Amino acid sequence: MTHNSDISSLLHALPNQPGVYQFYDRNGVIIYIGKAKNLKKRVSSYFSRKKFESYKIKVLVDRIADFKYIVVDSESDALLLENNLIKKHQPRYNILLKDDKTFPWICVKSEPFPRVFSTRTVINDGSKYYGPYTSAYTVKVLLNLIRQLYQLRTCKYSLTEENIQGGKFKVCLEYHIGNCKGPCVGLQSNEEYERSIKQIRDIIKGNLNEVVSFLKSEMKIRAAVFRFEEANQLKEKIEILSRYQSKSTIVSSSIHDVEVFSIVSDKGEAFVNYLKVVKGAVIQAHTVEIRKKLDEKDLELLAFAVTDIRNSTESNSKEVIVPLDLTDYYPDLRITVPKRGDKKKLLELSLRNAKSYRLEKIKRKASKRAAGSAERILKSVQSDFRLKEMPTHIECFDNSNMQGSEPVAACVVFKNGKPVKKEYRHYNIKEVKGIDDFASMKEVVFRRYRRLLDEKQPLPQLIVIDGGKGQLSAALSSLDRLNLRGRIAIIGIAKKLEEIYFPGDSVPLYIDKSSESLKLVQNLRNEAHRFGISFHRLKRSGSMTNSSLEEVPGIGRSSIEKLFKRFKSIEGIKKASVKELSEEVGLSRARIIQEHIQEPDR
Repeated sequence: MTHNSDISSLLHALPNQPGVYQFYDRNGVIIYIGKAKNLKKRVSSYFSRKKFESYKIKVLVDRIADFKYIVVDSESDALLLENNLIKKHQPRYNILLKDDKTFPWICVKSEPFPRVFSTRTVINDGSKYYGPYTSAYTVKVLLNLIRQLYQLRTCKYSLTEENIQGGKFKVCLEYHIGNCKGPCVGLQSNEEYERSIKQIRDIIKGNLNEVVSFLKSEMKIRAAVFRFEEANQLKEKIEILSRYQSKSTIVSSSIHDVEVFSIVSDKGEAFVNYLKVVKGAVIQAHTVEIRKKLDEKDLELLAFAVTDIRNSTESNSKEVIVPLDLTDYYPDLRITVPKRGDKKKLLELSLRNAKSYRLEKIKRKASKRAAGSAERILKSVQSDFRLKEMPTHIECFDNSNMQGSEPVAACVVFKNGKPVKKEYRHYNIKEVKGIDDFASMKEVVFRRYRRLLDEKQPLPQLIVIDGGKGQLSAALSSLDRLNLRGRIAIIGIAKKLEEIYFPGDSVPLYIDKSSESLKLVQNLRNEAHRFGISFHRLKRSGSMTNSSLEEVPGIGRSSIEKLFKRFKSIEGIKKASVKELSEEVGLSRARIIQEHIQEPDR
């Protein structure tokens, strides 16, 4: 492989030392940043290859027009510098971590009498930021605990000594209700306030034992000089801390101050979970997403994430528990790759967190895809059927009768292209004598939408009638009676050739059999048919009981349906106990039914 003479001369000048290199394209834009234990060997390897591990690396190398490098003292320094430069420049071919600014942090402000508050914006202003936290609730719990224990100011005044001495401020409501000690008017010294801030830092870091020990010693001192009220206040603070500590996730009392990292890797991305363990309790958990660019190996991704997280959390833990050996990257740290015991369980806990995060992301993506697919199909329906608006609410009607008996009807409801079964409705035909599909359709459509209008319920954008011109005309007459023609679109679907009929048009529309619009309408029609048939069968199974159960005072059709759904026949109902019957229709009705069906036939 050949490159220009400038690059060739630069390659000869590269040192055999650790460092960071930056590749530039012809426009002078940084396209890749990497680290190396030996700059000369690593950078030269890109330009001496005859074959590449992946096509992506070949594309990268083809675009390199220039490079620069920075020499550092060690490989760990190179890793840290690489991490910082990637975050700053975000080169096209480098892995990317999800921006932590979307997560909450706890800020201890760099100012006289520091405020402590939550924020999602990290500013390089000298303040201390603790986090990031994946749960805003965790931040809220911590801040509530701090406010219970310490009286800190919340105002934004510049509390310099000059301003306080000059009497520039007055105490506010927070002082009068006991939430602040009034440092703005000199009622609290800076030394006392800083002691509270130091303890707050320990609490946030999970070092509760030191804070509890300090409070206990102060309590004893005050009790010894008979300042019992102050001693009791300290005792209450100790109890609050103990309650908070008892709620922490305890993993092992023998593990004191460690960090745990695990990685789950997919084809295009990886997820690294971080657990902070102090005094045997998990005090912080966080998962970052890494987008791969050059098919990076898990070891490289994990090292990058460990550096980034430890850097952002200002970690000082001396031991790191990981699934892969990172000793070469962190020679000054104790790297543990556990095979058994409590540390292995900790690593497994971290791995479960990483897998759970990945699963949640997959579910969110699937949900978005499903929503997008439903919207696409509904837009197709709107276009194919010439509707004024997208039919997010569709209802379909079907009549059912068997051998000329027990005519019933069904209405099914789809919203956003999906069935909403709790809104399905069965109808007994009340006004029509004998079997008349057109009249039955007319009746149920009228009953359905008169009720929706009376109850001020939302109307569908589209009605689908299972049938041809006759059923469609019958349904239209009901819409006319309710003054709904034109307000709701309505179509009929004939079963034989799957023709779509429109009001006032004798020529049906034939839609492509593979059309998503037709498939949705067929799904509606089939669901309405299934729902109607199930009701019809239920009615037929109970039709012989009309002379018995339907004559029982206080027993309506819905109660009879419930009984036949569970017990299948009149014989099953007769064999059921009062308790079993009461589970379906209530105790009083169960007793009445049992008394009635056990009497001799009248």
